[in-house]
Amino acid sequence: MKLKSRTPLFFVILFVFNMAANFVHPVTPTIIVDLGLNDYMFGLAMAAMMLMNFLFSPFWGKIAGYISSKTVMLICGIGYAVGQIFFGLAQTEIQFLLARMFAGIFIGGSYVSFLTYTVNVSDDKNRGKNLAVNATVQAVSASFGYFVGGMIGEINVYWSVWLQVLTLAGTSVLHYLFLENDRETGLEKLTPRMLAGSCNPFSAIYQCRRFMTKFIALIFLVYGLSNLGYIAFEQCFNFYLRDQFGLSSGYNGVIKAALGVISLIANGTLCLWIMKKKNASFYLTGVMAVCTVSMIGVIFVSGMVPFIIVNVVFFAFYFVSLPLIQNKTAALGKGENSNLVMGAFNSVKSFGSIFGSALAGFIYELGAKLPFVFGFAAFFLSAICMYAFYRNE
Repeated sequence: MKLKSRTPLFFVILFVFNMAANFVHPVTPTIIVDLGLNDYMFGLAMAAMMLMNFLFSPFWGKIAGYISSKTVMLICGIGYAVGQIFFGLAQTEIQFLLARMFAGIFIGGSYVSFLTYTVNVSDDKNRGKNLAVNATVQAVSASFGYFVGGMIGEINVYWSVWLQVLTLAGTSVLHYLFLENDRETGLEKLTPRMLAGSCNPFSAIYQCRRFMTKFIALIFLVYGLSNLGYIAFEQCFNFYLRDQFGLSSGYNGVIKAALGVISLIANGTLCLWIMKKKNASFYLTGVMAVCTVSMIGVIFVSGMVPFIIVNVVFFAFYFVSLPLIQNKTAALGKGENSNLVMGAFNSVKSFGSIFGSALAGFIYELGAKLPFVFGFAAFFLSAICMYAFYRNE
């Protein structure tokens, strides 16, 4: 049975899983403050998790072809849940970092499996649409995850953590039991030497030479830079609302939920309209330019209401860019290397997240607006790379 007949179930599972993955974000600043940890921990902990995500994403992307995306999802979803148990029990900065690193090994595989499953069981006609829905579901579910986690956190911040653990594990089992097996070959084809190479994260990354072209390199740069800027911005955004405006996790969740609805509308209209255009790269360049300009507004506004309004524009256009970039990448990398391409694509995301999170945490100590300045610079470079892609294309 193909994706078309299981689309509702697949996207429901993706929605619930990604919603759960964001339950702890609105309460993390409160946990850090209550434990008396340094302010930079909000960025450093995320960077630790994304470092492991970066290193292991190519491995999960490759191994998915041998054991299927849904098996990777089962392993990684449960591993991610165990990592969050460690996170909920952490009391010191070292424990905080180790818990995040453990979860990072598996979180990359979870999102690689969602991407590879979508690509593998979609035909050329529906691949772009399914990737757009995939990105939209992730954007909207993340916002509602903030809302649910924030509301539960008003009662007890650790209840958000334990609910996350149960939901991550449960959706992983559902994904394995009810969705299609997209395995390309069996484990009998995987020799010990190949397995050793796959388990070496740097060896898996080195295999990118098999599919790398000028266009894939450019689109990876576009995504990597924009994600670098977004992570620096988004990580700071949560802490900024608590630190500068004194908003609790509940308010943080409500704001993110509203942004999710706006992103859903933008993806359901503007994004799908752009995908139907033959010169989609031209419009994607414009989308990156709007993200860059809106980031300038984030830097210079100071009042809470105008600050949130400018953020609405930024979030809407950023989430429009995601499925467009994913579709470009999938189209460029389709074929026998599609799993490797999508695994590398997730690594690019993780690479940006590592430096974006860590840098946001440290430079926030120097000035609350500095992460936004860095985000502007990253989006400016991303827009230039997108323009170069468009001109070469």
